[in-house]
Amino acid sequence: MVEEKLKLYLKTMVRNQGSDLHLKSGAVPRVRIDGMLKILGKEVLDAVMLDSIAQAIMSQEQYSKLKNDKSLDFTYIYSKEYRFRVNYFYQMEGLSAVFRLIPVKIATLEELKLPKVIETFTQVQRGLVLVTGVTGSGKSTTLAALIDKINNRDNKHIVCIEDPIEFIHKDKNCLINQRAIGQDTHSFSDALRAALREDPDIILVGEMRDLETIDIALHAANTGHLVFSTVHTLDAKETVDRIVGMFSKEEQNRIRGSLASVLEGVISQRLIPTTLGGRVAAIEVLKKTARIEQLIMEDRDHEIPDALFDGKDIYGTQTFDQALLDLLHEGRITEKVTMEYATNPADMKLKIEGIGRGALAQKNRDISEDDVFSFKEIEE
Repeated sequence: MVEEKLKLYLKTMVRNQGSDLHLKSGAVPRVRIDGMLKILGKEVLDAVMLDSIAQAIMSQEQYSKLKNDKSLDFTYIYSKEYRFRVNYFYQMEGLSAVFRLIPVKIATLEELKLPKVIETFTQVQRGLVLVTGVTGSGKSTTLAALIDKINNRDNKHIVCIEDPIEFIHKDKNCLINQRAIGQDTHSFSDALRAALREDPDIILVGEMRDLETIDIALHAANTGHLVFSTVHTLDAKETVDRIVGMFSKEEQNRIRGSLASVLEGVISQRLIPTTLGGRVAAIEVLKKTARIEQLIMEDRDHEIPDALFDGKDIYGTQTFDQALLDLLHEGRITEKVTMEYATNPADMKLKIEGIGRGALAQKNRDISEDDVFSFKEIEE
């Protein structure tokens, strides 16, 4: 009975193109649609209801782990068409849960309308490629598209280490082994260390969340593997700072040298409200160049944004503000949104005035719904 109520909430969310269902003891359910939380129904859920739902959809082992650890990540399978990544956790009024939709179909790089340079990251033979952004920015969606591109094109062995597994990759041209933390392995570092003995060509690490995992990932990239992973950082500069800063002062020069050598690319993304509803991904792209490698090596991270700006026409790199300006020029976002999300609003204002507001207004009138891709987030 309680599971049927849960399914009703999930079905309603999916029909309204929502991405997340929030259930909290002592509160009315809410769903996230286009980045905004909206109230779903009028029923206030109590602690008994949330506990009953937990027991209905978890195994006894999972329920015991929730009781002991006070939080739990797992995958809930609604049907063949719909799967959800779930986080159950305790808060001051009882239990809460968040269900995030995981589409069965993996969107392509083209469908996501990502910059063309990103496809080149699937063609490198070794190194480290990172997808970064805040929770809910589409990192797993992009990673899945990258892996799917390789799966359709190459004959490789890919080992994916995730917590939990979200997108299911079927073997096409590649052999893909997906391992879930807790179910198939104890930790990212354990699985990553083991992966080096499993003859992989490519390793996907769901998240580089601790020093040991970062160190092993850098080692894997240094020893001839292509490693994909995610980091919770806002942009390329912060990503470099975060990785280096995880290590002691004595180790940082070594890590800078290693990172400068293996870092092939950083894809940093933010989801921006569009003119026709939905959200679109604004992408900052770092691609390895001699200049980028030198800046990382010499601790000149503050110069990385300038290097990305200068490399747009030659290498396909771009800053967030360049991405925003392109979206504005295409009529996909408004001037107000552009200014709100700009890294440097004053500089952005000058650029907008240089384009001319009249041309932008006409472009906004010309845009159709087919020009906007609603980038639904399904990770973290």
